[in-house]
Amino acid sequence: MQEQIQGTTMPVLSILLNPGESVVAEAGEFSWMTDTIQMSTGMGGGMAGRGLMGALKRAAGGATLMMSTYTAQGGPGTISFAAKMPGSILPVDVGPGAEFMVHRHGFLAGTPGIQLTAGFQQSFRAGIFAGEGFILQRAGGQGRMWTELSGEVVPFAVLSGPGTVWLQSMPLPLLAASLAPYLPDGQDRRESVESGVVGGIIGDMLH
Repeated sequence: MQEQIQGTTMPVLSILLNPGESVVAEAGEFSWMTDTIQMSTGMGGGMAGRGLMGALKRAAGGATLMMSTYTAQGGPGTISFAAKMPGSILPVDVGPGAEFMVHRHGFLAGTPGIQLTAGFQQSFRAGIFAGEGFILQRAGGQGRMWTELSGEVVPFAVLSGPGTVWLQSMPLPLLAASLAPYLPDGQDRRESVESGVVGGIIGDMLH
């Protein structure tokens, strides 16, 4: 398996798979692929923590119930995932003692050994969060994960223990709020979006 991240403002992740190798993503998230890539979709999706309970654990972390597995068959193949917003695509290696927390829309793709579950959920009843709360997914298991972060990514190292935190300069809700005045009914859209602004972060949980 070989990966390549191309572009700057709107990057594209291309993964070259050898025959029999697979990657997993939320259903419908790929951008293009060669004809040697075969797709299967289901609750298990080829990801660790399969079946209904695994799907419910992913859903509790903000992911979808359905996952797709993309496998090269009959020869090498390439599948690509394009960023949905201006920002960065960050590869991280997950393993025992190296689990990661990622915001609920941050998971782009991963190898089949990755397991997504609810990592943190905090409800906010008032203020700028408008009751939407703050949700992080926990990425565990074993393998490589690619996460999508809007804006520039800045490593931040003020921690009480070992680990790394990446900060986004422009989380998606903030980006939407900045664009709202230029859209029809801009003021109403801006007020609605700003009420749900939550800063996006990804941090590893090293045990």
